[in-house]
Amino acid sequence: MGARKRLAAEARKEKNRQLCIAHLQNNNTSPRKTRLMADLVRGKDVEYALNVLKYSKKESSEKIRKLVLSAIANWQVKNEGARIEDSHLYIKEIYVDGGRMLKRLRTAPQGRGYRIRKRSNHITVILDSRVDNNQTAEE
Repeated sequence: MGARKRLAAEARKEKNRQLCIAHLQNNNTSPRKTRLMADLVRGKDVEYALNVLKYSKKESSEKIRKLVLSAIANWQVKNEGARIEDSHLYIKEIYVDGGRMLKRLRTAPQGRGYRIRKRSNHITVILDSRVDNNQTAEE
C-alpha cells in the first residue's frame, strides 16, 4: 500500500472513530409504525432521545431505546477512558428499512382469499459526538 493511500485510510479511520453503529434485523413491527418513533429522535441528543423513547406508549419505542443503548455501549468500547457526558453524543442517523414479509391468506366472501402481509423492518442507528477529538485532547 502506498503512503498516500495509507494516510487516506488512517484519516478515514480516525474520522469514523467517533461514529458508532447498531443494527436491529427483522423487527416484527411494520416499518411505517416504527418510522414515527425514529423521526421523533433523529438528530437529538442521546439523553433526550432515551427519555422520549422511555415514556412513549408505542411498541417500537422500547426496541429503538434498546438499540440506542446498544450503540452507546459500542461507543464506550471504541472510546475507552472517555466519558459519555463530555462527548455530547447525538443520534446522527436513524433509518428504518423494510424487512422480510410473511404472506398469509385470510378467508373472504364468495370463496375468495385476501392476502395478509405481515411486515417487518430493519433499524439502523448511528451515533456521533458533537465534540471534536482535537478539542478533547487539548482540555
